[in-house]
Amino acid sequence: VQLQASGGGSVQSGGSLRLSCAASGNIFNINVMGWYRQAPGKQRELVATFTHSFSTGTSTNYADSAKGRFTFSRDDYYTVTLQMNSLKPEDTAVYYCYAEIVVANTKNIGVDYWGKGTQVTVSS
Repeated sequence: VQLQASGGGSVQSGGSLRLSCAASGNIFNINVMGWYRQAPGKQRELVATFTHSFSTGTSTNYADSAKGRFTFSRDDYYTVTLQMNSLKPEDTAVYYCYAEIVVANTKNIGVDYWGKGTQVTVSS
C-alpha cells in the first residue's frame, strides 16, 4: 500500500493551496483517510479526516483551526483532496497524508499508513 501526496508549496497570507492524496495497492477497505500536519517544534496534529464504518457510514472531522477555511473531500474511493483557503502563517507545516487501511486477505485488521510529507509555507 502506498499513499501518494501532491500539492503544497509557498503562498502569501490569505492565499490558497490544494493537497491531494491517492492510495494504491492491495486495498480491501479504507477505514480512515485524511491529513495531519507538523509544524517545527510541534507535535503532529489532525487537520481533516474521514472515518468510514459500515454500521454508521462516513463522517468527516476537521480541526478547529481548519473549520471554515479548509474543505476536505473524497474524490473517489482512493483519493482525497484538501482545499486550503485563507491561509495563515500558522498553517505553515509539513502536511502528511494518513490512512488506516485494511489490506486484502488480512482478516479485517486496519493498519496505519503515512505518505511522505509535503511542505506548506505561508508567508505574512
